[in-house]
Amino acid sequence: MRIPKPISRLIESFERLPGIGPKTASRLTFYLLHTPQEDLDRFADALTALKTGTQLCTICKNVGEEAQCYICSDNSRDPKTIAVVSSPLDVFALEKTGYKGVYHVLHGIIDPLNNIGPDELFVDSLLKRLSRLEGSVELILATNTSMEGESTAMYIQKLVRDSGFESDAIKITRIARGLPVGGDIEYADDITLSRALEGRLEY
Repeated sequence: MRIPKPISRLIESFERLPGIGPKTASRLTFYLLHTPQEDLDRFADALTALKTGTQLCTICKNVGEEAQCYICSDNSRDPKTIAVVSSPLDVFALEKTGYKGVYHVLHGIIDPLNNIGPDELFVDSLLKRLSRLEGSVELILATNTSMEGESTAMYIQKLVRDSGFESDAIKITRIARGLPVGGDIEYADDITLSRALEGRLEY
């Protein structure tokens, strides 16, 4: 069956998105084919504005609309409590917890298999940011607990200490790891269980 080029091009574009297979891409394309033109125009404008209407915050590298994102511009936040995360999605997740510090977004993690090293991340800007802060600072390493996330956290911890930042000036912490709420112990892996035991609290 010969598919019109505009349809096949859109299907191919959807297939490039993470988690979208050929069937889902086809369903989305044919759904949009029956969408009113004005809705399609709004959709196209939103896609265009995704790049043209956003920029990286000059302080934390989060995605925002201004040179400083809304978090860095908020005077009620604690600028000396910095959560280092791998992506803006992590910022959205932590914001739901009521966290009142600020962030530093790396835009990736160290992943040698995919040719992603420290030079591809916003690590240098983190060091420059730390050098401008005075007084006691807490640096929360909030990368994922995967092998790459752990390696990234260890690299940052070592880099900060090797750069001359002592523990009395910068306290480095790691997010706790353990059993999720509602999780069954019998299905947990050995590493998760050991982390849960290490991070146990008085009850």
